[in-house]
Amino acid sequence: MWAIAIAVAFFAAGILATFLPPAARHGDWLPLHLALAGGATVAIAGVMPFFVAALAAAPPSDARLRSVAVLACAGGAIGVTTGFIAALPVVTTGGGLLFIVGIVLTGVVTVAPLIHALGRNRGIVAQGYGLALVQVGIGASLATLFVAGWSPIVTAWTDTKPAHAWLNLIGFVSLVIATTLLHLFPTIVGARIVVRWTTRWTVWGLAVGTPLVAIGLIMTSDAVAWLGAALIATGALSLAIDAASTWRRRGHWRTDPAWHRFATFTMISAIAWFEVGIVIAIGRLVAFGALPTSWSLDAVVAPFVVGWAGLAVLAAATHLVPAIGPGDPAAHARQRELLGRFSMTRVVAANAGTAGLAIGLPLHIDWLAAGGLLTISALLAITGALIIAAIAVGLLPAIGRTAVGEAGGNSGPGGDSGR
Repeated sequence: MWAIAIAVAFFAAGILATFLPPAARHGDWLPLHLALAGGATVAIAGVMPFFVAALAAAPPSDARLRSVAVLACAGGAIGVTTGFIAALPVVTTGGGLLFIVGIVLTGVVTVAPLIHALGRNRGIVAQGYGLALVQVGIGASLATLFVAGWSPIVTAWTDTKPAHAWLNLIGFVSLVIATTLLHLFPTIVGARIVVRWTTRWTVWGLAVGTPLVAIGLIMTSDAVAWLGAALIATGALSLAIDAASTWRRRGHWRTDPAWHRFATFTMISAIAWFEVGIVIAIGRLVAFGALPTSWSLDAVVAPFVVGWAGLAVLAAATHLVPAIGPGDPAAHARQRELLGRFSMTRVVAANAGTAGLAIGLPLHIDWLAAGGLLTISALLAITGALIIAAIAVGLLPAIGRTAVGEAGGNSGPGGDSGR
């Protein structure tokens, strides 16, 4: 659970970085890399091995190795951002190499449990995770070679930079979140996990389409890029169809309604913002062709980074802390009560703030973008504080014991989140 706390801290740092002067944060570069290379990647490194082990009914990899993987990703992200902002190529390159080591270790601790799997290992999930790790490894390697000064990459960086962005944002972060939602979203809403055609198309559409877009951009080939975009669009549509089907089969919770509402509707909001981001990114690719001008951070940063990655992490953390985090049933009940506070107010604020940024940034409506940023900052501060407080409840038995009376017996011995 401490990986989630570190991820929330990275997201908070990314939000705070947006208040720096544009020159100091290099435009959107610093907030984006703190949120994605830091927040999203650390969260992924922390939970991915657990998910695969749970689905495979296998013991997870050694906790120490999992911790090293998380710390390597976090340390690498810090090294990259610090070195780039301070104009220290050696530090940036070292951070990039450490980040790649963290990605490799994450792959090792994710795949290792499958060797001893007792149950069905949900192959499509493991495949999606593996392909995502390969893509971020390539994307991170391209950027590391650039800051290291390797001339072939430096010379071609104008065309390679958008490919790097597609590989990291769509091929890694989006593919991992989408793959995770195929089993996490049914768990959140109380439905059975079902592998159907939309499940496979979600994973393979994003996994195959993204490298094609990257290759098309590097080769300046519209045909290759558009083929990849068509596959990505298919994957995004499949995710929406899969989520809608899951929603129709949802359960009806009898306890902790506020906790369930925040996790459920924040995750639904994340999926909706992902679809918006895909429409914008592919629309620009079709309109401008396989050229560097087709990629615009201002156009996609709000729907992808804030609405998709940010909200998905907050929703997942809200669900997972009481479900698999530290603490006894009484502590978990207290955690659910904490994480359900102001649930729908926070959901509305999340979407209003993201919308303000999504409209204000590309259209240069400063007051709207500023309002959206302040709203998202307040949401993250409140939700992050609630998540950290909930983790603390599980780690401090005394606090958990005093919560029994307040929780009112919301959970039984065998199920913390009963319907």
